[in-house]
Formats: sequence, structure tokens, C-alpha cells
Amino acid sequence: MCPYRLVLEHVTSRWGVLVLIELLDRPHRFSELRRAIGRVSEKMLTQTLQTLERDGLVHRDAKPVIPPRVDYSLTDLGREAAQQVRDLALWTERRMADVERAREAYDEAKRT
Repeated sequence: MCPYRLVLEHVTSRWGVLVLIELLDRPHRFSELRRAIGRVSEKMLTQTLQTLERDGLVHRDAKPVIPPRVDYSLTDLGREAAQQVRDLALWTERRMADVERAREAYDEAKRT
């Protein structure tokens, strides 16, 4: 697989999109991020954050305190990617009625 395709897969994955968009507002602790995203397992969120960190999109800041505190934020590269992903998500929201009409027309044509 081409390297850029792999990064595109990470950025546009089910959880990658939601993590990037959520981190646009502010840094989050793991539990805050999990609650904000909803319905993501601890394992999947951990894997997603590690993947995005490896790609240079997310910064993990572990503070040496008890109990341990870890904050996640976007790097400059991550902020750029997140803005693009958010714009696509907003476009999808704005154009959903058109998509639904197209689906209905397609389904109707297939039935006849």
C-alpha cells in the first residue's frame, strides 16, 4: 500500500475522524475523549491515538504525577488534517438531504 494511502486510511477511519474533530477544540484526557466520542472501546481509542501519534498528527503529553495524567492534543500537522476532515463532515451534514434523494431515486430505479 502506498504510504499516503495508509495515512489517508488513518485520518478517515471511523474513529480517526472523530478523534481529530474532537481535538480541534482543545486537548483532552483519554477518558474525556472517550466520553466525547461515545461508543468507542478503550482498545480502539488507544490504537487510534497511537496510530495518529505515530503519523505525527496527535501529541501525547504524559505528566509524571500520581495518578498519571495524559493529555492528547493536535500537532500543527494534525490541526491541518483535522480542519480538512471537519470541513468534509460539515459538507456531508449540509448535503445529506441531496444524498438521501439520490439514494431514493437509485433504489426506485432498481425496483422498476
